[in-house]
Amino acid sequence: MSAISAVESVHTLIAQARELYADQPQTRSQLEVCAARLDEPLRVALAGSLKAGKSTLLNSLVGQDIAPTDATECTRVVTWYRNGTTPQVTATAEDGDTFNVPVTRRDGRLTFDLGERTADSVDRIDVDWPSTALVRTTIIDTPGTSSLSTEVSARTWNMLVPEGGAPGADAVVYLLRALNASDMQFLGRIADHVGGESGPLGVVGVLSRADEVGAGRMDALTSAKDVAARFAEELERTGLCQSVVPVAGLLALAARTMRQSEFAALSALAEVPADDLSLALLSADRFAKADSPLPVGAAMRAQLADRFGLFGIRLAVTSIKLGATDSPTLAAELLERSGLEELLQVIDVQFGQRADQLKAHTALVTLVRILESNPLAGSDSVVEAAQGLLADVHGFHELRLLGRLRSVRTDLPSEDLAQLQRLIGGYGIRVNDRLGSEPDGCVDDQRAKAVSAARHWRELSTHPLFDRFTARACLVAARSAEGILAEIVAE
Repeated sequence: MSAISAVESVHTLIAQARELYADQPQTRSQLEVCAARLDEPLRVALAGSLKAGKSTLLNSLVGQDIAPTDATECTRVVTWYRNGTTPQVTATAEDGDTFNVPVTRRDGRLTFDLGERTADSVDRIDVDWPSTALVRTTIIDTPGTSSLSTEVSARTWNMLVPEGGAPGADAVVYLLRALNASDMQFLGRIADHVGGESGPLGVVGVLSRADEVGAGRMDALTSAKDVAARFAEELERTGLCQSVVPVAGLLALAARTMRQSEFAALSALAEVPADDLSLALLSADRFAKADSPLPVGAAMRAQLADRFGLFGIRLAVTSIKLGATDSPTLAAELLERSGLEELLQVIDVQFGQRADQLKAHTALVTLVRILESNPLAGSDSVVEAAQGLLADVHGFHELRLLGRLRSVRTDLPSEDLAQLQRLIGGYGIRVNDRLGSEPDGCVDDQRAKAVSAARHWRELSTHPLFDRFTARACLVAARSAEGILAEIVAE
């Protein structure tokens, strides 16, 4: 079943439920909210421990400085970022009262001013901001899951994995700095919440502040890749996460918002003898001190240290020496090195291209919980149909298999395993992505490839020496190939 038809099927089930509960306004209202979510942008939550860099990553994903990064009251509140025609920030108090939140800058940093209110009295903050990155995706910034305040941590738990309620997000980007017990507990609860033993449908890990892994050395990101690989290996054994990508969020944000004046300052620093510059970059305070002989003013040096970090400055200066002759070239080099582009590609494949499937899954889970909490004559049949869709929609099987392929050993040769990952959408869900063909390839060639793939994986699914998991994986691949063939024929 395609993502679109899955959404249509869920709409139909919700409509049936609304008719059953026509005389129960509260339940009917919950069902209306459930239906409306299907037509909203995908909800992606950023979660992780305290000081993991969630707000900085959010800013780099959007390409604008719209999320406060200082440890103020507002960072202890779940904050929703949506596309809007004009910038506007509102907050909802625990008592339901809604009020506007002034946006100010303190010491050059954006912040939301709650005034005399504290985070304890605020339920959520909503940010409307004009951004192309937010047109198809709503990003939810959550408080640290390992906060010293159990109430603050509970806000993240309650939004993502509410007891008996609707999941607040369709997918999760989880930021890691170390792989500790609280991280494993959090990811485990998500897995239990959305899929039980089948695992999560949409969880991507990020090794955040990756430049700090190697203590800011020039090879820091290489070290970060090794650490991310170890984290991924551990998470793959548990099936709790689909991938782990190292990202230097501060570097990514600086690259996406680089100013010409900053490029000029970095170019001037590139002219400084290497030993002198290395000595100045031993610490941020030393680099920014007023009596420094460096050929860049103290205020600009402080700005560079704040926006790029010492690692970013070293990397930018080296890139300029190696031939980055203008601001766009340098920005592109730093962005590539930051790891953000790889993360964006993973998010697009795992979340963006499967947005309808993820939203349909959230709606089905929510529908079942609403009806099971409010049983009524005839509701059992709707619950049964919803559970049937959860079990039968092929896109869900693909997503779960993609996650488990990283954690479960198969009997497939490496070449077949790579083809299987491609076929079930591991590199994108478009026909050419799945078949490994050119985007403008001949339809007849694509049809022949799809037929060959369907036969190949059907035959492998009955291989007498394959274990149960490998056989099921082959069967999923066969169904994917048959779905591709149906899509080609329909065109």
